[in-house]
Amino acid sequence: MSRFFSKYPSYDYGKGDVLMLANEDPKYIYYLIRGQVREYDISSKGDEIVVNVFKPPAFFPMSWAVARIPNRYFFEAATKVAVHKAPPEDAFEFIKKNPDVMLDLLTRLYSGMDGMRRRMAHLMGGNAKNRLLFELVIECRRFGEQVGDDGSYEIRISETELGARSGLTRETVSREIQELKALGLVKVGHNSLKINDLDALEKQLGSDL
Repeated sequence: MSRFFSKYPSYDYGKGDVLMLANEDPKYIYYLIRGQVREYDISSKGDEIVVNVFKPPAFFPMSWAVARIPNRYFFEAATKVAVHKAPPEDAFEFIKKNPDVMLDLLTRLYSGMDGMRRRMAHLMGGNAKNRLLFELVIECRRFGEQVGDDGSYEIRISETELGARSGLTRETVSREIQELKALGLVKVGHNSLKINDLDALEKQLGSDL
């Protein structure tokens, strides 16, 4: 896939730049080279609700390229990012002619759907603590940096962003983080968290993960 997208120009975006607006017909399929991109909606109360976070090598929004499903979400650079941009028709034709790429796309799709179902289950049935624990585990698995042989990880994320991804208010996130800190499970830094022992944190979540 990278070979296909490398034929097209690359573009840089700064943190907070919007790549695509909600209800906008995508003019391009984006291939993420570097950084992270947030896909989110805005609730009737004006709160951001994060649907997904992309990291390299990701390409989006394929639902438009493959099935012309209208785009309902905002796509915003969560960090400095670099992308290739290809016309949707070109990307779709490439996928059709390359079964290995189609298989990779389906693998990513089902993996993402599984994660979204698990998150939905915790959002619907879990308490605030479990919802936050689930998000912390996912953040460590997908974006965390292992900082020791003792199972410790560091994730660079703010309480506001954790709230957007877990469906909690910043105040609730802050309160729950303090409780985890008191248990010795996390250490709070500037826009970052150190998970002292990921396995221990996951055990707090219980068997529903």
